[in-house]
Amino acid sequence: MKESATTFVRNEIAEAVGLMNAMLADRDLIALVEQVAGVCVAAIQRGNKILFAGNGGSAADAQHLAAELVGRLAYDRPALPAISLTTDTSILTAVGNDYGYDDVFRRQISALGVKGDVFIAISTSGRSKNLVKALATAHEKGVTTVGMTGATGGDMLALCEHCLRMPSTSTQKIQEGHIVIGHIICGLVERLIYPRSA
Repeated sequence: MKESATTFVRNEIAEAVGLMNAMLADRDLIALVEQVAGVCVAAIQRGNKILFAGNGGSAADAQHLAAELVGRLAYDRPALPAISLTTDTSILTAVGNDYGYDDVFRRQISALGVKGDVFIAISTSGRSKNLVKALATAHEKGVTTVGMTGATGGDMLALCEHCLRMPSTSTQKIQEGHIVIGHIICGLVERLIYPRSA
């Protein structure tokens, strides 16, 4: 029998709830989220910045999370330094044309990353070649590396000092987990650097 639209909607919501429950039960993931937020806070307090990158939907997440820090998440406070490496079409197309798409983030890390910065690479598969190359360059420059991936971590796992792995192999559910975790990290950074006044 053909699945109804209502059944599909309910099943998708149930799957998302299942993912959230799995994340909630994962003590290691929760501890790692706190650790990554602390790394970001320490970097900003030293005068460094947070860099984000990803492809496709993960590019949108990179922009979204950078905007939460530069703008605001839960309340008004001073801007926090964050850059999405996915937004400059002139850089992306020039580097893609002259060097190849695999270098679009590596070149930007090489140009903009400094020791003490944090680079958050977002990939559902953990196998994006342009992120793998960017992570390697970040290591060379003394930039702290954070990955947001699916369950396995893919090729990025070995290159990330901290890898936030969503307990799923479904691309869309991994992305849903990423934005929840990303919001939590931004929220912690905001609260720890600029505590909300009463």
